[in-house]
Amino acid sequence: MPDARAELVAAVRRALGHARAAARNRLDDVEQDIAAAEQQLKRVRMAAEQVPHRAAVHRDRRLADLAEQYRDQIAVTARRAVAAVDRAAPGAAAADWARWHPAPATRTEAPGAARIGLTGLAGGPAVPALVAVLDHGHVALDGADRAGCDAVLSALLLRILGRTAPGTVRLTGYDPEQLGGGLAGFAPLAGPGLLTFAGPGGLSRHLDELVDHIRRINETVLAGEFRSLSELATATGRRPEPWRIAVLLGGPGEELSRHERAQLDRITRAGAACGVHLIVRGVGLSATPTVTTVSVSGSTARVSGYPQLPVRIDPPPPAELVTRTCREIAAAVAAGPVPAVFSDLLPEQEWTEDATAGLTAPVGDSPRGRPVTVTLSDYPPHALIGGPSGTGKTNLIYAWIGALAARYSPTELEFYLLDFKEGVSFARFAPGRRDPSFLPHVRLVGVNVNTDREFGLAMLHFLGAQLRQRADAAKRHEVTKLAELRAEDPQGRWPRIVAVIDEFQVLLAGNDALATEAATLLEDLARRGRSQGIHLILASQDVSGIQALWGRTALIAQFALRIALPKARRVLPETNTAAESLPRHHAVVNAESGATEANQIVRVPPASDRDTWQELQHRLWRRRPADLPTPRLFDGDVVPRLVEAPDYQALVADGDGPRIPVALLGETIDVLARSARLSLARAPGRNLAVLGTRVDEACALLDAGARSLARQYPPGAARFDVACLDPDAEAAAHRLHAALPAGTGLYDLDTVGGLLADTADRLSGDVLDGPVRPHFLVLYAVDAAAGRLAAKFAGRSGLDRLRRVLHLGPERHTHVLGWWRGVARMRDDLGGVGSRTDQIGAWVALDVHGSDLGPPLYPRAGGPAWYPRPWRALFFDRTVHRSAEVIIPYGLT
Repeated sequence: MPDARAELVAAVRRALGHARAAARNRLDDVEQDIAAAEQQLKRVRMAAEQVPHRAAVHRDRRLADLAEQYRDQIAVTARRAVAAVDRAAPGAAAADWARWHPAPATRTEAPGAARIGLTGLAGGPAVPALVAVLDHGHVALDGADRAGCDAVLSALLLRILGRTAPGTVRLTGYDPEQLGGGLAGFAPLAGPGLLTFAGPGGLSRHLDELVDHIRRINETVLAGEFRSLSELATATGRRPEPWRIAVLLGGPGEELSRHERAQLDRITRAGAACGVHLIVRGVGLSATPTVTTVSVSGSTARVSGYPQLPVRIDPPPPAELVTRTCREIAAAVAAGPVPAVFSDLLPEQEWTEDATAGLTAPVGDSPRGRPVTVTLSDYPPHALIGGPSGTGKTNLIYAWIGALAARYSPTELEFYLLDFKEGVSFARFAPGRRDPSFLPHVRLVGVNVNTDREFGLAMLHFLGAQLRQRADAAKRHEVTKLAELRAEDPQGRWPRIVAVIDEFQVLLAGNDALATEAATLLEDLARRGRSQGIHLILASQDVSGIQALWGRTALIAQFALRIALPKARRVLPETNTAAESLPRHHAVVNAESGATEANQIVRVPPASDRDTWQELQHRLWRRRPADLPTPRLFDGDVVPRLVEAPDYQALVADGDGPRIPVALLGETIDVLARSARLSLARAPGRNLAVLGTRVDEACALLDAGARSLARQYPPGAARFDVACLDPDAEAAAHRLHAALPAGTGLYDLDTVGGLLADTADRLSGDVLDGPVRPHFLVLYAVDAAAGRLAAKFAGRSGLDRLRRVLHLGPERHTHVLGWWRGVARMRDDLGGVGSRTDQIGAWVALDVHGSDLGPPLYPRAGGPAWYPRPWRALFFDRTVHRSAEVIIPYGLT
């Protein structure tokens, strides 16, 4: 039973295995049939797809051919458009901002249109979008996007300015909302008057001015002969009037009055022909053919001239580019046109004019090219020149001097020149180390005298003496004027004198005695010099605020000839504003004390160039008279040398020496280059004290004094002793000792006591009846020996001997030239406070204030008005001076 069951199970399993194998085979057959069907379907579908593909390929090939033809046509059109843009807007009118720079049109070129962005047909290259303004019409910016409108506005204005010559476009702005802020980048144009603004409420007046300008152009410029300024410029080659662009930036809700609307319509109709153009935003313009509307929306715009083409607006020009360009334009306008030529001021034949009636010469030419002459005579007698630094004041003086010097010989004209500003601009008129020539007419040149007002005062004193000399001669000949004196005394030498003082306000600065005296002398020269042929030319950056002139209206009134350079103040009356708008190289010449109706505009040629000037100076120098002396040059920065001083060169050793020897200490600040002289007569007090701590200057004073004294004595006729008590002065003392006669003693701190003892003992004897051998003691830093003398000679006997030498020596021809390093130190050596100082008959103060030099050293309470300055000293001799004088110590030899 179990076996049958097992067999049955096995049979069933075999049957099931056969059935499963058969089913699997059947499944494989079905899957193969399905795959074959799918392949068949795919082939059917692929065959179906070939039909439209072939049609599409044919279609695409045709479309590509059409597109290529279209691109070719677009490229041709674009090339033509670009060429048209290059012709209509070359260079600065259409260049990208990255490579943009001003490129003004030539006289034969029209300014053309200006780019505001890029446009073009779909699929084609970008082409600059242009808007024509100058000589064409007006522009109205429309749209709520203010930033986009401002970008178009700034681009238009900058491209117009870059395409026109500097000064040929003038902008006016009306911006009541931002008060000019919309044109802030163009602010540098306001300086030379190329940009002006109409304030809030000023639109009506502004429009009236534009309409009046258009009427004037039509009536007086075009005058019916031409239809527009553009046509006139084409016919004549020049444009008589600049373009005017009015930028009107209306505020929100702003409405025009009936009058303003009427004036605006008149401008839109007639303005373009007269060079008046409008660029407006927020102000409605009537639709006329002369108005181009630019509708801005975001970064795109539509232009009424080609509304079907969208314009991609250019970004605004960089602010730095706008500012730099406007500054360059302003500078070019301020520089003005090319000035006249210096040679045009010179006559065909030199030195042929007669100065009897006055001095007349051109200083430049007028805007029409005619010479503008100025005259110095009985009227106008004197000239006042004003102009800020850098406006050509010195150049004008050069041109005037050159024109006069070429016309009048040195027997007809003399110059005295003084320059108070730092520099040597007048030094070229005197001989120099490299160039020995000089202007033959020049008698005196003073440069670098800004700290030496005393020299200016000395020149005025000298001119005052010349005035008195001429006045005395006129009285002798019973005449009153120079012309009459020359006629009565033809053998006399009576040239006209012209004194030029540049930056004269320095001479009159400060409320002190020197300024007051200088103003008094100037007034006397100005009032009386006119009839005696002495003329003043005063030049200044600003004549206001000069305290010394307060209350002296009579002085300024004498200067009827006024010459104002650009931006000059107070030279002309406040009502005469002609100098405010002058370009560079120009001046206003007015011979009627500044009356407006007497204004003459003059272009001054460049005359300060050294090569230009030297050609004339050398030519005149070669023609100078044989007996003409060399002019005096005073340079405040140059330390004079003893060996070059005329007074030193005149000293000679004669016999046993001079009866009254003279010590030369330095150069006086005067016209004649005299030496400061100290007479050492046999009289009480004839000693010299040098006071101060400046070693070099103290040594220089002692050196010059001793050398000049030694020059007056033959060998052995005088005794010299040098004592140096300060180590800092040893080098100078040893040099002096080597230069003095043989036998000169040299002492120091250890030996000076013996020198004083011997000298004091000799002086204590009986007075000699016969000749006395002069003895000069040159003591460096006397005060340094006070302690040593007291110690060495027991108590005060050493100082007593010094005092005895000072007291008794001068009467026995023994003189001390001593240097004390302070006033108090000298008084201590003389006996302390309250001691007598009459044994010091002369002193020279260095870095000592005037208040320390009061009585008894100086006769006036409070001491002299002295403020120390480098290499200047104050010299006072009781027997000669009423007041102390400033001197320049001679440099160390």
